[in-house]
Amino acid sequence: MNYRLIGQAMRRLQIYAAMVYFSPEYDEELMAAGLEPGVMCYFGGRAAAMGAVPASVIHAAFYNFNPERVRENIPKAWTLASPEKLLEARLMAADRALKRLLGSEVLGSPQVAEAAGLARRAAMSAATEGRPLAASHQELDWPDSPHLVLWQGLAILREHRGDGHIAALINAELGGLQSMVSHAATGSGFLPSFAQSHRGWSGEQWNNAAEELRVRGVLDADGALTEQGTALRAGLEEDTDRLAAGPWRVLGDAGAQQLAEIGGELSTALVAAGCLPAEDVFFPAKR
Repeated sequence: MNYRLIGQAMRRLQIYAAMVYFSPEYDEELMAAGLEPGVMCYFGGRAAAMGAVPASVIHAAFYNFNPERVRENIPKAWTLASPEKLLEARLMAADRALKRLLGSEVLGSPQVAEAAGLARRAAMSAATEGRPLAASHQELDWPDSPHLVLWQGLAILREHRGDGHIAALINAELGGLQSMVSHAATGSGFLPSFAQSHRGWSGEQWNNAAEELRVRGVLDADGALTEQGTALRAGLEEDTDRLAAGPWRVLGDAGAQQLAEIGGELSTALVAAGCLPAEDVFFPAKR
């Protein structure tokens, strides 16, 4: 099975799972459940599958957030709403956002039902040793509607891939902030300004991490990736793709291709419908 093609497929498919965190419905539902606006909703909704864990556990699992940003919101979030209530709110947000962006006719199609079955099968086959977010999401009850089964299945696969990516970063001896600075230098994903502010890092901390990467030979004097840095980031993506391939093998080539095609079309439609923020959050190629 081609690891690179799996990686390309997952980068498209994860839009279907991740779009909820950018939707207005997400903050609406989690604030209605009791949380405060802002990053507390992100931490509370995404980490709720692990239960009312302390800030140190969330920081370990989320990796590239400033631990102070986590401690500002956790464990306070668990005093405002139970993890169970937050999981219900997150699923409601996903349901509302998907219906607004894609419509009930698309979501009720046989293709979505087929993709849902494939995603669930792959997600439940995923080995979760050393993957806390994937393991906790795998234990959740499944919704009834196919479009939400697809959402949950892709969410598990996304967390499985993310846990593996963290393992690759640790193996490469890149800390959370260094990983963000070096990834920003690739010109993909989050813009540095958003990554820095949303993850809670100061300008001084960001610049210090960049200097550490320059000393290591990953960045040049202008903050661009060196040849060594380019190879490092490429190797990280290759390792991540390889570590994420396991759940796809159970589908076989035909099933994997079918999930990639149906899910990819849905993700493309979501982007066209405006599921990603309009403000300067991503590099242009991502929008």
